[in-house]
Amino acid sequence: MSPETSSPETFADRRLRVWVTRAQPAAEATAARLRALGFEPVVAPVLEIRPLADATLDLVGVDALAFTSAAGVSAFAGLTTTRDLKVFAVGKATAGAARAAGFRDVRSAQGDVHALADLIASAAPHPSLVLNPTAADPAADLAELLADRGVATRSTVVYETRETALGAPPADLDAMLIHSAKAAHAATRWLSGADVSALAVYAISAAAASPLVSLGSRHVGVAAFPTEAALLSLLGG
Repeated sequence: MSPETSSPETFADRRLRVWVTRAQPAAEATAARLRALGFEPVVAPVLEIRPLADATLDLVGVDALAFTSAAGVSAFAGLTTTRDLKVFAVGKATAGAARAAGFRDVRSAQGDVHALADLIASAAPHPSLVLNPTAADPAADLAELLADRGVATRSTVVYETRETALGAPPADLDAMLIHSAKAAHAATRWLSGADVSALAVYAISAAAASPLVSLGSRHVGVAAFPTEAALLSLLGG
């Protein structure tokens, strides 16, 4: 079975129970969007985010920041009052988090780390040194992507993502949303041995969908773009 890029049906006859697997506080934002669309969200994160209070920031020479997640924005903002640097964000949600944290000069890519690297590399004036506040185990190496594009980058770990210990998946689910490959691996372990033949799985990217293909769910859908709007559109309405 291979992931599909469209939803096989539109669920309009009843309120679907949709498992929101992403970490808080983003999970509640997703739940609110689901309620507005007429779905019944079931919030049970498979991951949790922990800012590193002892992280050390070196801002010497830095003239721009690159954020690949709202969690990175939050963790960085908790470590310093600096808000006058130019910000490049991976997508609209991360850009919104940066503005909410007090940054004024914020530019957004379209939800993909490669697009973010291209955005930074094409910026005028060209950043002399970009700081990437990142996770302990990021899904992609932004510093490497920027180095390939001739952009000097310094990466600093400011938060970590761990699997939660809730034990068992929620019951009576119709669908599940997956926002990252790491969440997919965690959810796969949660669902190991369970009958998921009636469960539809919707992933934000092919990488996030790949670990879930072997579960045996009735459908694995992949968002056309790596954004939550595209992910939620797979549910129909």
